[in-house]
Formats: sequence, structure tokens, C-alpha cells
Amino acid sequence: MRNILIISGLILISLGLLWPWLSKIPFGHLPGDIIIEKENLRVYIPIATMLLISLLLSLIFWLLRK
Repeated sequence: MRNILIISGLILISLGLLWPWLSKIPFGHLPGDIIIEKENLRVYIPIATMLLISLLLSLIFWLLRK
């Protein structure tokens, strides 16, 4: 458990440091993400983005177990 927390912390720190460049990637506006815009309401449901992130995290944790 301790190793997972340390690795998660390092990943979050690196993402925070790389955020100015990562924010320019059109990640989060994939086909399959649902955006509902009304007059005074905007709902964003990133289904495809969540699936992609889940797949990447599963792959990373699977590689770390080996």
C-alpha cells in the first residue's frame, strides 16, 4: 500500500509540473464525451475520456506488478 501511495504521489506531482503543456492536448474532448449545453447550464460527461484513463491506469498498474 505504501508503494502505491508513493507512486501515485509522484505521478500527481509530475502531472502538476507538466500541466502547462498537458492542457494544450485536446484530451477530454474525445468522441463519446457527452456535452449538454443549455441557456444557463453546461453538463460535461467524459465517458470516452474516463474509459481511456482507466485503461491506461490498468496497464500501468499491471506493468508495476510484474
